[in-house]
Amino acid sequence: MTHLKMPDVNQHSLDSRQKIISDLQAICPGEAVISHENEMRAFESDGLTAYRQIPLVVVLPQTTEQVSQVLKYCHDNDIRVVPRGAGTSLSGGALPLEDGVLLGMGKFNKILDIDYDNRCVTVEPGVTNLGITHAVEAQGFYYAPDPSSQIACSIGGNIAENSGGVHSLKYGLTTNNVLGFEVVLITGEVIQIGGKHMDSEGYDLMGILTGSEGLLGVITKVTVRILRKPETARALLIGFPSSENAGQCVADVISSGVIAAGMEMMDKPAIHAAEDFVHAGYPLDVEALLIVELDGPEVEVDHLIDAVSKIAHDNKAVSVLASTNEEERLNFWAGRKAAFPAVGRISPDYYCMDGTIPRHQLPTVLSRMAEMSAKYDLRVANVFHAGDGNMHPLILYDANVPGELEKTEEFGADILKLCVEVGGVLTGEHGVGVEKRDLMPAMFSQTDMEHQQRLKCAFDAKGLLNPGKVFPQLYHCAEMGKMHISGGKLPFPDIPRF
Repeated sequence: MTHLKMPDVNQHSLDSRQKIISDLQAICPGEAVISHENEMRAFESDGLTAYRQIPLVVVLPQTTEQVSQVLKYCHDNDIRVVPRGAGTSLSGGALPLEDGVLLGMGKFNKILDIDYDNRCVTVEPGVTNLGITHAVEAQGFYYAPDPSSQIACSIGGNIAENSGGVHSLKYGLTTNNVLGFEVVLITGEVIQIGGKHMDSEGYDLMGILTGSEGLLGVITKVTVRILRKPETARALLIGFPSSENAGQCVADVISSGVIAAGMEMMDKPAIHAAEDFVHAGYPLDVEALLIVELDGPEVEVDHLIDAVSKIAHDNKAVSVLASTNEEERLNFWAGRKAAFPAVGRISPDYYCMDGTIPRHQLPTVLSRMAEMSAKYDLRVANVFHAGDGNMHPLILYDANVPGELEKTEEFGADILKLCVEVGGVLTGEHGVGVEKRDLMPAMFSQTDMEHQQRLKCAFDAKGLLNPGKVFPQLYHCAEMGKMHISGGKLPFPDIPRF
């Protein structure tokens, strides 16, 4: 089995490993350092479970000062570091390195300040996404980004991947809802960016760090905006005879000027899996299902329900059902929120993809993916943040069948290349990680990649933070002028599989 390798990797001997463990225990005493192999297996993978790796050692700090000391120690001793939040990443972003320290941020789980006057909350990065809403909902507020894993995923990880959710169409991704944070650089320096105010002076460092996948710094404190719950929220459950009809309906709703709170789409395999799992009342005789949520003043929502219903009928909708109460609205969403685990019940394994396309290309992409499914002889269950073009095709496979994982990876690569071909991007919210790393040249030129790596060098000149992720090949900063990136090919020969 091969492992992630980088140029001039510092391989640590048994003696040096024990010294690293002892030094980290001095920084983070008690049970904060985990070094036994069996105990480290809990950290060997993230949500992308096709790849696994035992780290050199795991350290679980609980103060900013400890994070600072750990990073400075690793910087001074040329030790690589992989930051990890809740481990729900679906791109291998938190995959450990065999000669690297895994920095777990799970103990940073406190809500530090709730400021209703300024409509913001300050939390540690290990607080769950849904935990923020639970903390403020009694006062009629909530935190808008809502990825399907919101019950488990941490706000620090949301920032690392710039996560979205079913309501990102109207309320934006994580980057649109973060006001400031505290971040520790690999040198141990602690910097404050933004705050409770709406705008920041100087360079948009929050924009740079949000979505940087742990390559630039480690966040130890976050301030996010919270919103008032809308006066009224209703959802439409719309069935279509084809995915193409549903896709065209999405495009028509957007072009009409209707701003929905969320627009989600599922195809027939996903519909049946979700209904069998949740019993949300989904129609089983349709090929595609749209969930469209409208929110705002009651009179406006009623008007928009009628407008979207008409557009749906114009696109050959065979069923249109509007929620009449909050319980019914939440029930509509229950199936969609549980779509991923539901699909896990109908296949031994599935590979969750994440690409984004222009909305008007949705019918074309769905048709092309059906052709690919036949070519690879692999089923696909499609779940989309249809309103913003973020696709999550779930490729169903069996890892116990020799060669099927590799075939699945090739299928996934073709889907992502298709996204780029039609004017989209490789990732919408899951990040690049290791999953899409070798496909980056399909989207970015060599010049593009060089400038991205120069930014990496400005924050992490030694390339110690989360190496092996995002970039197909990472060069030392002094070698930037000699950099060359070749076209990426799947499967990834340097990534350990289970």
